[in-house]
Amino acid sequence: MASQILLTPVDYLKGVGPSRADVLKKELSVFTWEDLLLHYPFRYIDKTRFYTIGEINADMQYIQLAGTVTHKEMAGSGRSKRLVARFEDETGRMELIWFRGLKWIDGYVKTGQRYVVFEKPTFYNGKVSMVHPEMELLSENKKEFNTSLQPVYPSTEKLKKFALDSKGIMRLQHAILAEVSGEIPETLPAYLLEKHRLPSKGEAIRHVHFPPNEQALNRAIARLKFEELFFIQLKLLYYKQVRTRRFKGIVFDKVGDQFNTFYNEKLPFELTGAQKRVLKEIRKDTLSGFQMNRLLQGDVGSGKTVIALMSMLLAIDNGWQACMMAPTELLAMQHFNSVKKLLEGMDLQAGLLTGSTPMSERKVIFEQLENGTLPLLIGTHALIEESVQFRQLGLAVVDEQHRFGVEQRAKLWKKSRQVPHVLVMTATPIPRTLAMTVYGDLDVSVIDELPAGRKPIITTHRYESGRLRVLGFLKEEIARGRQVYIVYPLIEESEKLDLLNLMEGYDQIVRAFPRPQYQVSIVHGKMKPAEKDFEMQRFLKGETQLMVATTVIEVGVDVPNASVMVIENSERFGLSQLHQLRGRVGRGAEQSYCILMTGNKLSKEAKVRLETMVRTNDGFEIAETDLKLRGPGDLQGTRQSGMLDLRLANLAKDQQILREARECVQELLGEDPELTLPENQVLKNFFLQQHKKAAFWEKIS
Repeated sequence: MASQILLTPVDYLKGVGPSRADVLKKELSVFTWEDLLLHYPFRYIDKTRFYTIGEINADMQYIQLAGTVTHKEMAGSGRSKRLVARFEDETGRMELIWFRGLKWIDGYVKTGQRYVVFEKPTFYNGKVSMVHPEMELLSENKKEFNTSLQPVYPSTEKLKKFALDSKGIMRLQHAILAEVSGEIPETLPAYLLEKHRLPSKGEAIRHVHFPPNEQALNRAIARLKFEELFFIQLKLLYYKQVRTRRFKGIVFDKVGDQFNTFYNEKLPFELTGAQKRVLKEIRKDTLSGFQMNRLLQGDVGSGKTVIALMSMLLAIDNGWQACMMAPTELLAMQHFNSVKKLLEGMDLQAGLLTGSTPMSERKVIFEQLENGTLPLLIGTHALIEESVQFRQLGLAVVDEQHRFGVEQRAKLWKKSRQVPHVLVMTATPIPRTLAMTVYGDLDVSVIDELPAGRKPIITTHRYESGRLRVLGFLKEEIARGRQVYIVYPLIEESEKLDLLNLMEGYDQIVRAFPRPQYQVSIVHGKMKPAEKDFEMQRFLKGETQLMVATTVIEVGVDVPNASVMVIENSERFGLSQLHQLRGRVGRGAEQSYCILMTGNKLSKEAKVRLETMVRTNDGFEIAETDLKLRGPGDLQGTRQSGMLDLRLANLAKDQQILREARECVQELLGEDPELTLPENQVLKNFFLQQHKKAAFWEKIS
């Protein structure tokens, strides 16, 4: 959308000027006319409809009323000081309440005057009120713009000081559209508009700001959402195709002694159908002659590590080295120990490299990597340090993807002369829609069944009043030889959140489980790695029965004997975090339990989270619910991707549009991989202009 007029600095728009331009830049990152046009409304008011006070009910959203202010007064003092006005029409009365800007509002609101108010009504003790309503004199409530649906724009306190509230922004949009009529260039080819019955870009922009009716608004929004998702898919799939063409993949054409010995003699359990399927997908990738970039998703305990190890053995059998990178020292150590145990008795050396590896050991590891005598290395971020060079790295496994930025992954690829295959593992289930957008350049494999003999974890929700029963249950489990985790959300006292402090919790537990009969470990983020490790090892060896911890145990800790997870103040955790914590138990053959403790006051959203946890152990169902509750920006690992700068599209609600956009792009690149056909020039121009600054993508390749 780069007609020259749209690149005009916002300073030169009628009604802006230097000081307003400055605040628009700082608050909204609006530098040009185009930036302002892309600042879309977040809702619309139907200004044709007036309700009466008598019609109001608790299910109503934002409504418009006309009536008279019959009384007003200041109430309360200090922080609870507020202005309360009585508002009446012929059907009843209600209260209008303000907590901020009292002096200005008190001067504006006059008793005896008729006003139009707009806000969401709230009910308290059977009384109806509106808090901080939008308000204007009835005499001034005339149609300023030719639209029955009035746009409402996101604004900020600073913008409002410059008269750039929603109405102020609407006036600026009106001014731009008057100037650029017919100057908004098309970004999608004509055949796509026709096929999907989409309006032109110009019409969509005009109607999203000033819709003549609801039908025109819906068409405009559908067009703009499609475009957003289409260009995200084009970016991902175009670069995936470029990478496939540009880099020859290493071919692992034989299944050798290491793989066969492990499969026939060392495998601790029969592989599940899902594990076998994923192994076949990896095998197919590594035979194809193209570089593998595969995302392996599997719930906690589904057996991803064994698949990663077998893939690494495949690389080693073909004369290549393999490495596995984990996000924390604890997890790297755990992978190293479990791999060593699995490979016991096999003639295969594995190394461990973390931040705390002594320099003398480092030197030996560096030499062995460079001369090729160390076939397998497991470690942390230390693997991507400058000094680490492999003789020939064939496969890089990255565990817990969301802890690594794209650049870190790319550094790993540069550790060898030829680009290695990459297998990314995550136990954080990613909803399909998110996988298509954030990880759309990776092929996705899913291990969707647990090993035989694993019993589903039983999850219950308990209020504070049930604490004594919970403590009794923990004692029963410990008497049966089991171990218990108790997790707290915070390490520091927080007055605002009124949370149980970890140290207080520890003292309570020690009182409830006295020595010498019981031993209690404690782990939190403020401890030194050595202290943390000492406490973890005590718990791992069974020297302590209870582990009191903050969420540092969330990733990767494997204690098969731990059968109960108690999560304190569980309403403070996100769904995916609760699911990750629950996954720390249920790793042995015994029945395991997760107990979600909360206070009595719960928000609607917290109730949905807890009900979801009690209802299902399915990580993908949990991830989909999490996406609906929180949106993609808050999901672990999506912020750092830089991909989801969505203005209108909503991944939870617009799955159908996303699927259509992706299919469209696949078809397009199948027929015209370089976008050279005349009818696709409009696409290519916009695509290139959009990504001039995307050096980020160069790093990927």
